[in-house]
Amino acid sequence: MSLSDFFSPLNMASLRPAEGFFTSHLGFKATLHEAEFPDLEEGQFDLAIIGVSDDRRAVGNEGCALAPDYFREKFYRLHEGAFNSRIVDLGNIRAGAEVSDTYIALKTVVTELVKMGILPVIIGGGQDLTYAQYMAYEQLEQKVDLVVVDNAFDISDDGEEGITTRSDSYLNKIFLHQPNYLFNFSNLGYQTYFVNQDSIKVMDKLYFDAHRLGEFTADISLTEPVIRNASMISFDMGAIRSSDAGANANATPNGFYGEDACRITRYAGMNDKLTSIGFYEFNPAYDQNGQTALLLAQMVWYFVDGYYNRKKDFPLTPKSQFIIYRASLKEGTGEMVFVKSKKSDRWWMQVPYPSGPTKNERYHLVPCRYDDYQTAVNGEMPDLWWRTYQKLS
Repeated sequence: MSLSDFFSPLNMASLRPAEGFFTSHLGFKATLHEAEFPDLEEGQFDLAIIGVSDDRRAVGNEGCALAPDYFREKFYRLHEGAFNSRIVDLGNIRAGAEVSDTYIALKTVVTELVKMGILPVIIGGGQDLTYAQYMAYEQLEQKVDLVVVDNAFDISDDGEEGITTRSDSYLNKIFLHQPNYLFNFSNLGYQTYFVNQDSIKVMDKLYFDAHRLGEFTADISLTEPVIRNASMISFDMGAIRSSDAGANANATPNGFYGEDACRITRYAGMNDKLTSIGFYEFNPAYDQNGQTALLLAQMVWYFVDGYYNRKKDFPLTPKSQFIIYRASLKEGTGEMVFVKSKKSDRWWMQVPYPSGPTKNERYHLVPCRYDDYQTAVNGEMPDLWWRTYQKLS
């Protein structure tokens, strides 16, 4: 089966301005699936826009299946930045007869694009599609570090049996899936009053990372090391405050500001390790003057800008581009090793595998902050080191 079988072509008559695109517009620069499906030759494209027109499992937010074309109307009228983009828009994945058919289609498309070295940018649709995005990595047989930007944990309290994959419970499917390809899960921006305290205990027990919105109020750059650890990202537009992104039936008063969301997506683009990203739950039915559509377009623009500004300092080669720092813990309990990139000034922490050297490597590298190094210099073990060590056990 060809990838073209999954997609509906774009109706650019409704998306293209009456006067046409300027030569600097992304709509002029991108390769668009209108009449013929694009030839996805390896090395020809870097990024692929994928719309998914399915909202049957978007709890309380019916209508977000229409999001992709409303996004495109704004995105393709943005001017290209200081980069030469190689973007292809494959069109919209048709909703299957069953939701499971849509999941299979998205999983297959993401798998094949990642194999080709093309990064899928998914525009949903409900956030339950994150499960299909994750399943692509099973086909690739890759361990996954998943980062979700959301104001709550999408975990059901109904128990393990018979859980339906919905936008408010898809994490159950990911956490319980066998074989398990999930190495780490991180949530950015949860709000405590939306979260069951038992869920927070589950996160702690699994040594997962859950970060409250308030952690980033003073400095959004604190999200960068968390994002840099992700191999895939799922962004719920409901994580943005309603005054900045009201086009969501579940929008709430508090959340990230629009400019913070753009910085988060730029950090995501700069992540050398990231191979897919999805934006979910934008509902055009609730949009005022297209403001949320434009914000989403700007978020993706910043993602593209970040992508073309990658420093390519991961994996950490050549060694000449990095500085090694060592810190001794109190009472001679051990030594910690940190690595700093000369190109980007970003930090990593070496965490040894508990069982000794593996076939290929002795250490697991974790993105961290300069503050973690300072903690180690003061003789204390950073919490991030300990949680990572436990996951490796």
